[in-house]
Amino acid sequence: MKKVLGIVVVSLMLIGNAFSFGLPKDVGSGNSYTKSLESGFKKHGVRIVKKEDGFPVRAGEKSVRFEVRFGDCGKDKPPGKWSDCKKDRQRHELSGKKFKGEKWTAFSIYLPKDFKSVDPVKLAMGQFHQKGGSPNLMFQFNNYGFWADRQRGFMTIEQKLILPYGDMIGKWNDILIHGNFTKKEDGFFKIWVNNKLKYEYSGRTTSGKPSFFKFGIYQTYVSRYSLYEERTYPTQIVYFDEIRHGNSREKVVKDLY
Repeated sequence: MKKVLGIVVVSLMLIGNAFSFGLPKDVGSGNSYTKSLESGFKKHGVRIVKKEDGFPVRAGEKSVRFEVRFGDCGKDKPPGKWSDCKKDRQRHELSGKKFKGEKWTAFSIYLPKDFKSVDPVKLAMGQFHQKGGSPNLMFQFNNYGFWADRQRGFMTIEQKLILPYGDMIGKWNDILIHGNFTKKEDGFFKIWVNNKLKYEYSGRTTSGKPSFFKFGIYQTYVSRYSLYEERTYPTQIVYFDEIRHGNSREKVVKDLY
C-alpha cells in the first residue's frame, strides 16, 4: 500500500513539474508559472533564448520567446472542461500564482520587425485574470496598437490606447502596472509605458476572487481572420523580458531605470 501511495505521489509531482515553467532570475522574479492549458501545449510554444544566439533581450543575457502557429489550441486535462479548440481560440501563455490586494507588476515586450497582425482576431499579450472568474485587465493588440482593456464580467468596461502600432514593432517597450486588486472602492489601476503614466482608474477591480497574471500570446475568434477572404494564417512570435512582481516599484524596475 505504501509503495502504491509513493508511486501516486511521485507521479503527481512529475505531472506538476511537466507543466511548471521556471523563469531565470535574468528574465523574471517574484512569481512562479505554469503553462496554460495542460493538454496540447506545443514544444515551440515557449522557450528561454539568449542574446549570444542573436535573440532580442531587454536587459541581461536572456529573454522568453512565445510562438503561436495556426492550430495551436489546447484544453484542460480531465476533469477540467475548457477547450480552446472548441471555443475558436489558440494560445501559448504562462500563468502565475494567485494573489489579492496591492501589487506592482512589470514586463518588457518586443514584437519582431516581421510581426504580422491577425486583426480582426482578438490578440491578448498579457492579462490579470480572476481565479474561477473573468479577466480584470487585459493588454490587447490590433492594427491600431496596444490597448489597456479593463473588464468586468467578461465585458470590456473601458479601453485606452497606450502604444501606437508603429511603436510596438522592432523595439522593446516597458510596461509597469500598480494595482489594488479588491472588490472595495479603494481599488485602482495605474499603467506606465516607458516610464510615462498612460492610464489611471479608481474603483473596484475584482469581484472578490483572487487574481493572477498571465502573459504570452492568446488569440480569440480565430475564424474571423478569413471571414471575408481566404488567406494564410500567420505565425506570431513575441518576446518578453524583465517580468517582475513585487510590493514596491523599486523591486520591479530596478534593472531598467
